[in-house]
Amino acid sequence: MYIEPNPSCPAGVRPRLVEPALESLLNQSMLQVQVVAELHRCGEWFLDEPRYECGLFHLVGHGDCQVESAVLAQGITLETGDLVIFPHGAPHRLRGVNGSDRTSLICGEFRFIGTTSHPLGLALPACMVIRAERSSTPFRQLSAMMVEAVHQDCAGRQVLLNKLADALFTLAICDYARDTDERQGLFASLADPRIARVLHAVHDQPGKAWTMQSMAALACMSRSAFAERFTQLMKVPPIQYLTQWRVSLAEQWLRDRQQSVAGIAQQLGYSSEAAFRRLFKRVSGICPGRIRGESARQAMLN
Repeated sequence: MYIEPNPSCPAGVRPRLVEPALESLLNQSMLQVQVVAELHRCGEWFLDEPRYECGLFHLVGHGDCQVESAVLAQGITLETGDLVIFPHGAPHRLRGVNGSDRTSLICGEFRFIGTTSHPLGLALPACMVIRAERSSTPFRQLSAMMVEAVHQDCAGRQVLLNKLADALFTLAICDYARDTDERQGLFASLADPRIARVLHAVHDQPGKAWTMQSMAALACMSRSAFAERFTQLMKVPPIQYLTQWRVSLAEQWLRDRQQSVAGIAQQLGYSSEAAFRRLFKRVSGICPGRIRGESARQAMLN
């Protein structure tokens, strides 16, 4: 996206808000975010959340509360504007803090749509806490908009909340990537300029005829050094990551139903539709036709 310089801002280099490799991944991810509860508690209270198959989040609209979980070394106190995320649905408990008059929470679920493991989902920790006081200005503004929307009785309110929550989750990922010291998987790779450059290119040009040699050349590394470093950070070899990313995109495009299977195969760099179908089934466990059929049935139900 091209952004013209704002004449009211001082001249100079514009700071990078998000790494290109992360931005390209977020731009092409099938993420479903939904607000499922708006809670208002006062006095002594607690709420137990069992393990879920999806990610969970809680935004503190007002007041404060304590969050406890086996994935945390100790309980954490959340204050107004703070966001806690359990990307893998870990069991946890929320409870009132002594002396708290009233606490309001906006709670939701999120999941990456698809049969293959999403690289972003794999890289997220068991629990993330975004503190309002240390977050970016857009994050604070967006969370305030969500809190305000909760109190509005208007048409499309649920749709609005879900879209705001989707944007807030994206900002939370960007804030986490910028500030965390505990990097793993994708986030560890973002800290390595050479590997990040390759990830950005692969995300943006998945259909290019990538080879180990061409990726290593882009990283300005030898093939062996590149393969070792990439695998160390991403926990999968480069070619395997490329294949998984292509299958993830293919599933997204199949569900969209705007392209033929042959067109998707060609766009992802496969000259043979039959070879693409075999690879897709091997990686995802199901055939492209089944994905397309499920998408058509879902469209009819909606």
